[in-house]
Amino acid sequence: MSESHVDPERAQFDAFKALPRDTVIHMLNLVRFKDKAAYPDNHPLAGQQLSGAEAYRHYGADSGPVFERVGGRVIWTGTMEAMLIGPDAEHWDAVFIAEYPGSGAFMEMVTDPAYREAVIHRQAAVETSRLIRCAPKASRSETVFG
Repeated sequence: MSESHVDPERAQFDAFKALPRDTVIHMLNLVRFKDKAAYPDNHPLAGQQLSGAEAYRHYGADSGPVFERVGGRVIWTGTMEAMLIGPDAEHWDAVFIAEYPGSGAFMEMVTDPAYREAVIHRQAAVETSRLIRCAPKASRSETVFG
């Protein structure tokens, strides 16, 4: 894959903000790490030769308290084993679903000063990613097939 998707584009973020803010949302996260983290030259971890995975752990540690404070929680995590349908070369190092009480909570998180400091680790760590907003089903009895 040649395109890097690390931060949202303005049009994508505007579309996200236009959706209802008062309903529970699930955010599917697909993340591929860089082999070596790429911090800005003036960052304290620049030159430390961290892997992308190590830098992403810093992101989790630093952003976790904000994530929890706004009511976020990880409801599912897994490890990609094989691509059954999709580009053969596509792989994801981290796969998880985060739940927020509403998109307002997500917006509060991404604008929080502590989170904005933590996101530098994510930017250093991530080669490409996908962040997909989903509306959870109202009931477990609802299925994809019926």
